[in-house]
Amino acid sequence: MIQAFGLTSNTRKDIPPAVDDVSFEARAGHVTALLGASGAGKTTVLRLMLELQQGRGLTCFRGRPLHRIAHPSREVGVLLGDVPGHPARTIRGHLRMLCAAAGVPVRRADEVLEVVGLVSLREERLGTLSRGMDRRLGLACALLPDPHTLVLDDPADGLSTRECHWLHGMLRAHAAQGGTVLITTADPKEAARTADRVVTLDKGRLVADQDAADFARTRLRPRVAVRSPHAARLAALLTKEARTAQRSVEVVREEGNRLSVYGSTCAHVGETAFRHGVLVHQLADEIGDMGPGAVSHPSEAAPVTEGTQPDAAAQRSATLPVTGEAGLPAGTVEGEIPTPARGTARSVEAIKAADPLSPLPPPISVRSAPSPLRPLRYELRRAAGIGTGFLTGAAVLATSALTAVLLARIGHTPQPRLLAAWPRELPLPPAALGAGLLGALAFGDEFRHPALAADRGTVPRRLGLLAAKLAVAAATALMLAVLTVGCDAEMLYLVYGRELGEVPPDWWSLSVSWIGLVVGCAWAGVLAAGVFRSTTAGLAAVVAVPVLVVPLVQEAWEGASVRTAAGFSARSREVFLLQWPFGGERYLSAVARMIVQPVGSALTLSLTALLCAYLLTTLRSRVR
Repeated sequence: MIQAFGLTSNTRKDIPPAVDDVSFEARAGHVTALLGASGAGKTTVLRLMLELQQGRGLTCFRGRPLHRIAHPSREVGVLLGDVPGHPARTIRGHLRMLCAAAGVPVRRADEVLEVVGLVSLREERLGTLSRGMDRRLGLACALLPDPHTLVLDDPADGLSTRECHWLHGMLRAHAAQGGTVLITTADPKEAARTADRVVTLDKGRLVADQDAADFARTRLRPRVAVRSPHAARLAALLTKEARTAQRSVEVVREEGNRLSVYGSTCAHVGETAFRHGVLVHQLADEIGDMGPGAVSHPSEAAPVTEGTQPDAAAQRSATLPVTGEAGLPAGTVEGEIPTPARGTARSVEAIKAADPLSPLPPPISVRSAPSPLRPLRYELRRAAGIGTGFLTGAAVLATSALTAVLLARIGHTPQPRLLAAWPRELPLPPAALGAGLLGALAFGDEFRHPALAADRGTVPRRLGLLAAKLAVAAATALMLAVLTVGCDAEMLYLVYGRELGEVPPDWWSLSVSWIGLVVGCAWAGVLAAGVFRSTTAGLAAVVAVPVLVVPLVQEAWEGASVRTAAGFSARSREVFLLQWPFGGERYLSAVARMIVQPVGSALTLSLTALLCAYLLTTLRSRVR
């Protein structure tokens, strides 16, 4: 059950709030529709309910606000807009990735694919889906954690008639199992056909809260649709005859040359047009319109009520408020707001009694999206679900092998640089640049295609997610570093013989330095992209380490000073590298030699600064 109390959006300068004091209920086992024209505030109401927008009010899902629920996705399934997935990812891969984020078994992806009818399209790419298939995928994402409540913003938008019937049947089935369904729509016919209860909004205010049967009886009225090049003359003739005969007929001017005649028949309208020689292009009976109360300008309507003088009838029609497509229900006068459900009224009174000093509802705070429940599994499926990583690795290996062959041909290049394919003219070797690019993509793709926070549009900065991305980036960089050296050595052996394929005598320390460089570049890309929310910024931070930071570190070490750190390495070995079990001093010595190098020092300094910046932005967002 959903209970919304006093939802009000924040005002901006002199602009009135988009939503003003909206309260309603959506009961379990029922489908509830929020009805209103475009701009009536339907989406704003949903965003306030889901705590995605600042404002005031309180929304309880089965008695608890959303921020008090441990796992919100398992309680509320949300569909707002399109599915923001990577266009190169398959439907099945996208759902399997979200399974890890929601903490549900991976078989759940195949189950919801069967429910929404996408089994035959499970290997299709997201970028090739039609509008209808995208809405089905969005519904599958909402159903993935098996939530009790579904909150769907215009789910039938862009669907065909057949797909709409399928959608309505599915929502009915979910409600029949005891779930709560809340949808928005601008079509009154769809609301009456789909929902058990219709909540009507107009200009951000609640104007009706009715059962579907009452809504259809009071708001959906039969009419005669007329299209004529002389619509104004025909409207005047119909109005005059209705007044003379004292019949209740209402004529409403529509766009173009169209009329909507309420309280009459096709035969009567056709006879009137024939008698006065008025050309008619269309004359048809229609059922299921909102009636003249939905007219944007009441002055265009000419209602005539039996036993009432024309002036009085026109005056009473002018007192109706401008309501757009979803106007006031029958029997509602200006300034009267329909009473909400009894349970809602009692809850509102309880809130006011708990805090009698505050006439306003409590403020709504926007909270960041929760972290994936299984972040490491999520990151592995995210990275392996598209071909970008594999293509980048293949390009790095090919470039490194070609560069190594050319450097050996030119000569004057030490063997360690040959194996790493690192010319002196380049700031970084291809393997380090590739690792940095893959690390930057780890967060850059998240911000570009925020599958983790589809309703918020931003990725949560959580330490668990960061640790998973750093671990996967380190493993990828390690594989890339080993494969690069192996491919370069094999290519040099094939082209120039055994001389250039020999293992250097100090291979251990060189290996530690090489792996540290590649992994450090990958981590720098991850952290920089997470801080600046851009893949380009992440790659730029990787390149900036040797171009900008290394010269600064060298200048700091070589600059004039009163005292020097001569003998620091020897004293460090005396303190830290004595009697380590299993020969641990050997590994620490290699790491220390790497950090002492200018590139190692610059990379360590950059990683420390980026990590501090990431933690600072994380704390700042939580404080907000």
